[in-house]
Amino acid sequence: MLLLLASAASAHVKWFETYEVAAEPVPISTTLSLPWFWLGLVLVLFFFVATTLLERRTPGLAATRGLDAVTGPLREHADAFLVAVLAAFFIALFAVGGTYLTPELKTDSGLVPWAQLVIALLVIPRRARPLAALAIVLLWAVTLRDYDLFHLLDYLALGLGLAGYLLLAGLPDGRWHERRFAVLRWGIALALIWSSMEKFMYPRWFLPLLEEKPFLAFGIPFGPYTTMAGVAEFALGFGLLWTPLVRRLSALALFVLMFAAVYPFGRVDLIGHATILAALLVILADPVRGESLEVTPRDRRATLFVPLGLAAALAVTMLSYAGMHRLIYHEVGGGLATLLRPESLRPDRFAAGPAPGAFWRGEHYHGRSGAAGDARATAAMMAAMDRMHRAMNRTRLGGDIDQDFIHLMIPHHMSAVEMARVYLENGRDPRLRRLAENIIASQRAEIEELNSRRRRPSPTVLERTPSPHEGH
Repeated sequence: MLLLLASAASAHVKWFETYEVAAEPVPISTTLSLPWFWLGLVLVLFFFVATTLLERRTPGLAATRGLDAVTGPLREHADAFLVAVLAAFFIALFAVGGTYLTPELKTDSGLVPWAQLVIALLVIPRRARPLAALAIVLLWAVTLRDYDLFHLLDYLALGLGLAGYLLLAGLPDGRWHERRFAVLRWGIALALIWSSMEKFMYPRWFLPLLEEKPFLAFGIPFGPYTTMAGVAEFALGFGLLWTPLVRRLSALALFVLMFAAVYPFGRVDLIGHATILAALLVILADPVRGESLEVTPRDRRATLFVPLGLAAALAVTMLSYAGMHRLIYHEVGGGLATLLRPESLRPDRFAAGPAPGAFWRGEHYHGRSGAAGDARATAAMMAAMDRMHRAMNRTRLGGDIDQDFIHLMIPHHMSAVEMARVYLENGRDPRLRRLAENIIASQRAEIEELNSRRRRPSPTVLERTPSPHEGH
């Protein structure tokens, strides 16, 4: 059941729906309070414990022999298979044009497609593969001109995994060369573990997708479905770092789920996940077993380490995700802010507006229409106005007209942004929706400008308190 719940998560939601990386993530405490989160972890622990217990016994040895028999040809030709997929992937990006390394990251540069064609040519000769690895890293770095660092962390581990494989694959035979598949596996695992946090921190991104394709949820409510899908993706990514049988079965499950997503989501999903699908098949084949860079003992202690390892990985990932977001969007300013979040500081990036967020504000999700929905939305806008008035009334004016103007206008603009977001979540008039999008873009840019001119700490806080229509 848990594996089935990951099916919609197998499609990268940001390829198909609107999102706002700079938006505040759901607090970790909220995720930890969800019963479905803990149920998912219990199922995961059962799978890991059972597999590690049986791995060195008759059932586990039989499963290993069966996997070896099926994947034998791929194990013998793993490098040729991966190189062919990587070359085809970068040729496809060249043919489509207008993207950096993935369907989501758009670019107007005419040079980027050609750079990706060069990468496709470099991966074929063994001696040129380290150059292809360097080109991938440089292309990711160039993407920082247009996209926030936090946004690109989704692709950093994957890119480093692919680049690490190509670098080591181009070296002469030896110990470092034999570690190429292990480095690739670590990159895939860390990429999946990191991206799984979106299901916990930004579940609202998935609501429009599930509303459009309700069959993906198997009739399960949005909240439990999204939560358990996140647990499944995190757990299977973690499984790629564990014992041989656990990681091979995790790779098999991930491949089935991701490949199943190709039918409902089409060629974009197939091309975008081609490198991950190929890497999962290689992990399933397990070609080089002496240099697997395992993090767990190769004996029965692996079973005892399962709860500790899973808890440590989950805690580190959640705290890193929330901490990186706070650092990039709240702690840094000035020139460093321009470097780390150019996407968010560009007003036109907010034109799409956020995805529905009512579900994770504590409300039941009711869709975008209906008199009851309109009444709730109106109450939410009035609550935003009330918070603005309270914040402005608490402002301690210092007699400096410039600074007083700044500290009064910031909560005013924040309220406008929140009201516009509420309208985008519920409103239907196309002209008003465009106006709301423009309000978000202009007010966010002006808030940044006002903050940059502030000479003393803000005496106001536009706190978030429950509106009259929230709660159960």
